[in-house]
Amino acid sequence: MKSRHGQPSAVPKVGFVSLGCPKATVDSEQILTQLRAEGYEIGSTYEDSDLVIINTCGFIDAAKEESLQTIGEALRENGRVIVTGCLGAKEGVVLENHPEVLAVTGPHALQEVMRAVHQHLPQRHDAFTSLVPPQGIKLTPSHYAYIKISEGCNHRCTFCIIPSMRGDLVSRAPGDVLREAENLVKSGVKELLVVSQDTSAYGVDVRYRTDFWGGRPVKTNLQTLARHLGELGVWVRMHYVYPYPHVDELIPLMAEGKILPYLDIPMQHASPRILKAMKRPADSANMLERIRRWREICPEIAIRSTFIVGFPGETERDFEELLDFLREAEIDRAGCFEYSPVEGAKANALENQIPETVKRDRFELFMETQAEISASRLSRRIGTQTTALIDEFLPDGSALGRSFAESPEIDGVITVSGGIGLRVGDLVQVRIEHADEHDLTATVVSPRN
Repeated sequence: MKSRHGQPSAVPKVGFVSLGCPKATVDSEQILTQLRAEGYEIGSTYEDSDLVIINTCGFIDAAKEESLQTIGEALRENGRVIVTGCLGAKEGVVLENHPEVLAVTGPHALQEVMRAVHQHLPQRHDAFTSLVPPQGIKLTPSHYAYIKISEGCNHRCTFCIIPSMRGDLVSRAPGDVLREAENLVKSGVKELLVVSQDTSAYGVDVRYRTDFWGGRPVKTNLQTLARHLGELGVWVRMHYVYPYPHVDELIPLMAEGKILPYLDIPMQHASPRILKAMKRPADSANMLERIRRWREICPEIAIRSTFIVGFPGETERDFEELLDFLREAEIDRAGCFEYSPVEGAKANALENQIPETVKRDRFELFMETQAEISASRLSRRIGTQTTALIDEFLPDGSALGRSFAESPEIDGVITVSGGIGLRVGDLVQVRIEHADEHDLTATVVSPRN
């Protein structure tokens, strides 16, 4: 076996580039874990790798372009590339742009990727499974980890092509999820971030059948899984939670401190007319009432969401309805996207496409409105105490951390001063001293590991 420079490689080395969302990150972690289990080393640069795997994203045009550019860069710098991930589900697109790639697979395709690796970079020696820690290889910092509970989605939203790339819902057995979670906690993980395409639908495909964990029967449903995860003694944070009625059953678990009082709910819009065109649940009035009930049960609950502006047919009245919903619901954190056509999405054929300038104006007004709401919500935390998980340190000696209300990489941060002796991954009690539109500053009250 030779490297791209023609020199023999004693141990085959695979470079890896992971693009896309946390669900794709979990796929990448599984591939990396299998590579290390089979004795492959992981290269840190194109130059020192015998082969490169790229886990692509293809959800929107910008992500597709980034993936294609990354594939081209890897081909120029290394020459031997395997493509996997969501863009890989569109094999023709990849091969049309880069016909010289070694292999193309879709997302969640561990075995297919490994077959391609075995073909193009065969292993010379027996696998040494001891090379891999029980929790597997992780791309996140050692103190938090994503844990994916299902793959695929049964929804057919008109703006989305995820089901065509990742298929329909396939739930993992709860025993497998909980065993993975246990291994992560044993390795030092302090926060488990539950992800999937549709977290609320967990178990629907298997009719909530019973599995076993630690000799105990466990139903395949979100509430049961959340309760058992909450017994592991670490933070448990829920992402991509569709607002099905049974989600209400999670709120008491938050009030009891079993899981973090945090819900990431992709609402997308508030106008019933636009939600219907998107093929999303269309009852914003009921959503407002449910949010009020959630806050009665668990007053500190933090709610984040994502929305789309400029969807085909969106009128000024629809947009104003969205802004009114934001103000009344007081969503703690909200992300916004300008509608972008995605190849294969049904929304492309809808009438009354919105001009780009109008999309941009609505996006900016949305973000201005949300900034005011966020600043108001965060200001209420000044003077209160909370537990912060330390993520990193700054050159001036202060630390960056997060509380129950901030998820990594998508929400704001807490800048913590006075934390001499703290380490990344520590849990500390802090007092909030200042707030702006996105972030908080705080001082250490007492450490709590």
